[in-house]
Amino acid sequence: MLRVAVPNKGSLSEAAGEILAEAGYRRRRDPKDLTVVDPVNNVEFFFLRPKDIAIYVGSGQLDLGITGRDLAADSDAPVRERLSLGFGNSTFRYAGPAGREWSPKDLAGKRIATSFPNLVRKDLAAQGIEASVIRLDGAVEISIQLGVADVIADVVGSGRTLGLHDLVAFGAPLCESEAVLIERDGADGDDNASARDQLTARVQGVVFGQQYLMLDYDCPRAVLEQATAVTPGLESPTIAPLADPDWVAVRALVPRRDVNAIMDEIAAIGAKAILASDIRFCRF
Repeated sequence: MLRVAVPNKGSLSEAAGEILAEAGYRRRRDPKDLTVVDPVNNVEFFFLRPKDIAIYVGSGQLDLGITGRDLAADSDAPVRERLSLGFGNSTFRYAGPAGREWSPKDLAGKRIATSFPNLVRKDLAAQGIEASVIRLDGAVEISIQLGVADVIADVVGSGRTLGLHDLVAFGAPLCESEAVLIERDGADGDDNASARDQLTARVQGVVFGQQYLMLDYDCPRAVLEQATAVTPGLESPTIAPLADPDWVAVRALVPRRDVNAIMDEIAAIGAKAILASDIRFCRF
């Protein structure tokens, strides 16, 4: 039976559960449940703290896990990414008191509070900077006000929380994070390889359906080459003749985030009856 770790709470939990349900797997009914067995798909799900998931997967006790890229990197567990899931996006950055210009060289000799000490130590070592890293389990923004730290390193979303504490982010991100599906390093060819591949393909199909749309439109033959350059699809667009020999129907998958710009562009070269449709799943 495949054993899969899922975040038990927090920002990653609900979205991970939705994706797995869309992929055809059983959901937990009670948020207090720590395990759910899906006998139809021969999978057992374990609901764990997101920070612990990479450790369980890296030890080989679990086959796959959903967690944040930043959490996996900070764990130092021997895991690798199988799939980016397209949610839980954030950056991990240094931040210091507003009112002065900060740069990474200013970290030298400073006390840095963070919930991700390994990530910070790796970054400092890479830059040749010596500083004191103070591990806290949360609410690191208040550490400067309380005199525990001079600077923090933390997950930054909109930046609103930093602003509330009169802090400003600086330097390049230490990590660009999102939710990822992970497996143990060196797991290739073990007894659960095919089961891991199947779950990955299902989840990838759901993620793809969230990120792409199907675009249909009528196109003059005279500008078909221009239009298909804008909508190349994954492998190649589908092109079908219409009753009017001077026109063809075109169908192609396009990135959801770009659909309006793409529709503008093909309309400008003469496409008509442009229709964008949601897709639920896709295998490729």
